[in-house]
Amino acid sequence: MIKKYALKENRTAGAILVNMLLAAISLFANGFGVYLTIQANIGAGPWDVLNLGVSHTFGILYGTASVAISYAILGIDIAFKEPIGIAMFIDAFVVGKAVDLFNKLDVVHKCDSLKTGIPVMFLGLVIMAYTQYTYMSASLGCGPRDTLLVALAKRAKKIPIGIVSITLLSLATFIGWLLGGPVGIGTLICAFATGPIMQLAFATVRFNATSVHHQHLATSFRVFMKKKIA
Repeated sequence: MIKKYALKENRTAGAILVNMLLAAISLFANGFGVYLTIQANIGAGPWDVLNLGVSHTFGILYGTASVAISYAILGIDIAFKEPIGIAMFIDAFVVGKAVDLFNKLDVVHKCDSLKTGIPVMFLGLVIMAYTQYTYMSASLGCGPRDTLLVALAKRAKKIPIGIVSITLLSLATFIGWLLGGPVGIGTLICAFATGPIMQLAFATVRFNATSVHHQHLATSFRVFMKKKIA
């Protein structure tokens, strides 16, 4: 059902625009989830250790570092000739800048203990899981990092994707730590709890991510050129 729905929804320019808006709103909310995991102040997730490390080293905003790294990874995805969708470009920009906005507004103060930090961390992960569902349901592409993981797993051949994922996350964490990114128990929670929480969230809404047919950027472009408005 999901696959047929996705194919139908992105057949016109109007439908693509609606799903782009859905992806953008979802990713903005996803940014709030990321923001909470950082404000938990017990160690950031692997990729955020890298983002914060780059931010610390170069004296730039978290979002600026996140956008730079995201687009760099997107460039690698393109070089690997992986399927690229419109939402991947939205993802690369919106999440990081959403975190910057929440930081500027000081929506949630940094936690000062594990007692408060751990619940805030898990709340952030739950928000990220459900917004990942709404983002993916737009069927306009997965995130640059997920695409990179798939690309590396394809080339690693006999190495299980789980091992590839652990290696990639460990590398991001290590480089981020060298650059001054925060590593702690929260880093372990993100590394090992994100997958199960996402799986549980998807199960509650009966969403099968593997059934979604993500539209390639070239296909979206052809739809727009035909000027078929829903």
